[in-house]
Amino acid sequence: MSSSTELTTQASRAVATVSAAESGFSGASGAARQFLTFRIDAEEYGIDILKVQEIRSYEPPTRVANAPEFVKGVVNLRGVIVPIVDLRIRLGQKAEYTPFTVVIVLNVIGRVVGIVVDSVSDVLELQPDEIKEPPQVGAAIDTRFITGLGKIGERMLILMDIESMVGSPEFGLVD
Repeated sequence: MSSSTELTTQASRAVATVSAAESGFSGASGAARQFLTFRIDAEEYGIDILKVQEIRSYEPPTRVANAPEFVKGVVNLRGVIVPIVDLRIRLGQKAEYTPFTVVIVLNVIGRVVGIVVDSVSDVLELQPDEIKEPPQVGAAIDTRFITGLGKIGERMLILMDIESMVGSPEFGLVD
């Protein structure tokens, strides 16, 4: 098994494990929260694991005419047409497709959407004291979709509000 397939399989198992335990999630601000971590270029990001439906290896989607550059196209996922958005391009990063490139399939705001990232790392549980407020840097950096920064040892995660991002007018995926 290739290392990218192995990594995708491990992350998928973690998502399945967390999904099975979903009913026990309290959602309270004082409770630990679990995040799927992934990389885009040199940065590590985290999204709420409860928004993740599955993780798939990247396969070129069917292009859609006149779509923005970051919308790579659509795929048929068990009868559901899923738009595929390259989050790397949307965030202004370069997009190289390697054996580690994966699609994180999300279920957000009543829609199924795939986001392309460089690689998936793991699922981490963060305690409330491990999550810090996003930095206040003025108008220079758009922090609308950053819910906080997670710190675990030497690792720093940028925690994203993926539901707000996908639902934003800039994404153009929701009416």
